[in-house]
Amino acid sequence: MTAAKFVRWLAVAASCLPFVALPAAAQNILGFDDMTCAAWSASKNDPDQRAVHIAWLRGFLSGHNYALPKQQVSAISSGTIENFITRYCQSHPTGSFADGIMRLSDQFSGRNQPIRK
Repeated sequence: MTAAKFVRWLAVAASCLPFVALPAAAQNILGFDDMTCAAWSASKNDPDQRAVHIAWLRGFLSGHNYALPKQQVSAISSGTIENFITRYCQSHPTGSFADGIMRLSDQFSGRNQPIRK
């Protein structure tokens, strides 16, 4: 390949870069050591642990509202959060309740887009 052909090839390749789907940066979730749906389900019989989990989930929603002021999650009861996460974990038993709260924030903020990790 001549130098001129290589330069043209490189220019074409470089022009395609904006169209390449790059993976999103990993989210650093600051939460509990065990954020699994199994841990969520186990906390049902421990009112103190369940209350701590719900407080964390409400804080996550507050963080969502801080980060996305135009897509606010409006007032939501702790019972609604608990029911949503319980249903999410029943549907995704090997999942994370952090993913569940992201789904809730998408649904209740009107965003309704898939989680991007």
